[in-house]
Amino acid sequence: MKNLTLIIPTKKEVESLPIFLREIENLTCRKLIVLQEEDVETKNAISFFNNIEILVQKKNGYGNALIEGIQNVETTYCCIINADGSMDPKYLTEMLDSCKDKDLVFGSRYQKPGGGSDDDDIITSLGNHIFTFIGNFLYNLNITDILYTYILAKTSSLKTLQLNNSDFRICVELPIKAKFYKMKYICLPSYERERIGGKKKVNALKDGILILLEIIKYFFKRK
Repeated sequence: MKNLTLIIPTKKEVESLPIFLREIENLTCRKLIVLQEEDVETKNAISFFNNIEILVQKKNGYGNALIEGIQNVETTYCCIINADGSMDPKYLTEMLDSCKDKDLVFGSRYQKPGGGSDDDDIITSLGNHIFTFIGNFLYNLNITDILYTYILAKTSSLKTLQLNNSDFRICVELPIKAKFYKMKYICLPSYERERIGGKKKVNALKDGILILLEIIKYFFKRK
């Protein structure tokens, strides 16, 4: 895995990140933690870890964490994996192997058999299925989980997408732009674990509306 960088977006994960880093400490890949400058508590909580790198965000937001992380990757492959421990690193080997002849590999909670979630609730599950249906209908994406950002990809391919969303809308920008650029991708089943600590950073109603508008935006933009 020396040709892989884990991009670990982090926001107030004092409880979760140290536990997650212990879980992946024996992996030989590069571990890049992306956090905001004011998140001093999380930074202090991981100060005793070796073989990690910390990238302080220039701009706030989940999307910016991913964009700035991608810009600072030099390995052939990179993977977005959240700091809350919900994304299981046991899938990394299969995702990396599957990416050899693909541009991107999307982890999917709804890909059967094997997908699932301990963190999903009725509202987030329903919203995801609706947004995934709309994305597949409008753009023929052929994916099963449009809102999940457990994604392993060729670094050059992610940089080609020129991502620009600063918030959670980046989750739909990724597959839609991959389709527009005619990239090769695949969905693999991934079971989402219960987050170690903290609360969801997503506001279901507010972010749901923004994500819906983002999906529709590209439909008119490409005309």
